[in-house]
Amino acid sequence: MDALLPLLTTDFMGKPVWLWLAFIGVVVALLTFDLGVLHKDDHEIGVRESLLLSAGYIGAGLAFGAWLWWMLGAQSGMDYFTGFLIEKSLSMDNVFVIALIFGFFAIPRQYQHRVLFWGILGVIVLRALMIGLGATLVSQFSWLLYVFGAFLVATGVKMWLIADQTPDIASNPVLKLLKRHMRVTDGLRGNAFWVREPDPRTGRVERFATPLLMALVLVEAVDLVFAVDSVPAIFAITTDPFIVYTSNIFAILGLRALYFALAAMIHRFKYLKYALALVLVFIGCKIFLVGFIGKMPPAISLGVTFGLIAGGVLVSMWKTREPADGSLHEKRPIPEDGPKGAPREASAPGRMGR
Repeated sequence: MDALLPLLTTDFMGKPVWLWLAFIGVVVALLTFDLGVLHKDDHEIGVRESLLLSAGYIGAGLAFGAWLWWMLGAQSGMDYFTGFLIEKSLSMDNVFVIALIFGFFAIPRQYQHRVLFWGILGVIVLRALMIGLGATLVSQFSWLLYVFGAFLVATGVKMWLIADQTPDIASNPVLKLLKRHMRVTDGLRGNAFWVREPDPRTGRVERFATPLLMALVLVEAVDLVFAVDSVPAIFAITTDPFIVYTSNIFAILGLRALYFALAAMIHRFKYLKYALALVLVFIGCKIFLVGFIGKMPPAISLGVTFGLIAGGVLVSMWKTREPADGSLHEKRPIPEDGPKGAPREASAPGRMGR
């Protein structure tokens, strides 16, 4: 025990090892309970279950942030909650793209949680690599923050301009690459990602990927593209890799759980994407304002970010409200379990294939 204590108190990326282990322990416990208890068997997740599961994840994320506030101080706590809010809000744009992917491959609702769950494991690893690399580069080259700022402003402007465009899953380069180099079955094989079966051309038993695996890879690709926006956005709030990483992961965990509720009503958030574009522009500009007005207080950053997102939600809900005749203004349904290759029209663009 005496030999273990120095190891636990060793500094790792600005924080003691025991703090990182505490975070990892919480995440592992949540995921184990999710897959091993709540979703041991594949089943269709309804809106009520989705909301309850998301509430649990969000509660865990908020409790962890409160603990950080108590342990590390108000500055770290405020930075965590700001990063949590930014990541949670920006991630909502990806719900649309994930729904398109599921519709394109005709993934039944009972298998969608399986794809999202295993996708989370990939996100945890990919975000760790990206944030670790970003933190190292920023610590060595502080001017990179200005590059991040310019990138966020440009991304926000572009997001605003292409807000009404819908990504074409069929022409996605990742999907084309997979089909070119992998054998893929002509339909699902239950909940399997891989199967061994005779090749129709040669008769030899070969290993085939299933559409479920293709959907998983594309969901991971969406997360990777999304991280190019969200990671610089949180580095603009704080360069503490522990705060950046923990706020990222807790926000994504809760959003994946909320997917099944959001996918059914994503058309109600039609104008949220404009608010998200303004959030990126605000965060990018904040970096350049440091030289003129000094570092903006975390409370102001959190307040402006929350105000923009809340405004986007309220405008969306008002614009898409149900009129007296019972029809829904500007409603365009999200694709769900539609025919392969023919997703129905949807309202909000994602960022895949930009």
